[in-house]
Amino acid sequence: MNGPPTVVVDTGHAWVLIDYRTGRTELHTRSPEARYPGPTIRLAEQPLSWGTGETAAVLPPSTGRGLLGRLLCLPVLAVIAVALLLGPRRGRLSRLVALACLGRRLPPAPIDRVHKALDAVRSVSAYLPGRWACLEQSVATSLLLTLTGRRAEWRHGLATDPVRLHAWIADSDGRPVGEGPDIDTYTPIHTTDGPAVVPGPTLEKPCE
Repeated sequence: MNGPPTVVVDTGHAWVLIDYRTGRTELHTRSPEARYPGPTIRLAEQPLSWGTGETAAVLPPSTGRGLLGRLLCLPVLAVIAVALLLGPRRGRLSRLVALACLGRRLPPAPIDRVHKALDAVRSVSAYLPGRWACLEQSVATSLLLTLTGRRAEWRHGLATDPVRLHAWIADSDGRPVGEGPDIDTYTPIHTTDGPAVVPGPTLEKPCE
């Protein structure tokens, strides 16, 4: 992944630094923008809840439909496992983001294919050892769609109060697929096309 290694996110109350080459994430109370060459993403300021807000932690259950789709998942999940286990630990996020970006020049995937791919990945990964959370599952779904000749709309985003990260798959219009209602609290900061203020024509410095 070429492009700036660090994205600075201005939440209005704090600054979050995400280094997409090392996976390092930092929280600052003062602006560090001048020290980093990457894009700065300014989120719409939201009122603090002081711990009174609730966030859903459970995604909708996977239907796991289609034996063929689940079989196709196995080599894809093996590739994800290799990316996680081989190479320096600090390069894991970089390797996963590179896999998520592979299909960016392909035609968009139809929504039914997106649903089937995501369901298959979630269904199969539930039986695998190790950590298979939103990042690993979304990258696996993106790679699976790439191998079928279609582009996946991969997203990595940030929410505030508390600050938290999440990765997901969207449809060709940017609508999240297979996510709970709290997904609206996340702002995409990296997409299939690279670090971004918002998905679409205003993308900054796409990964190559």
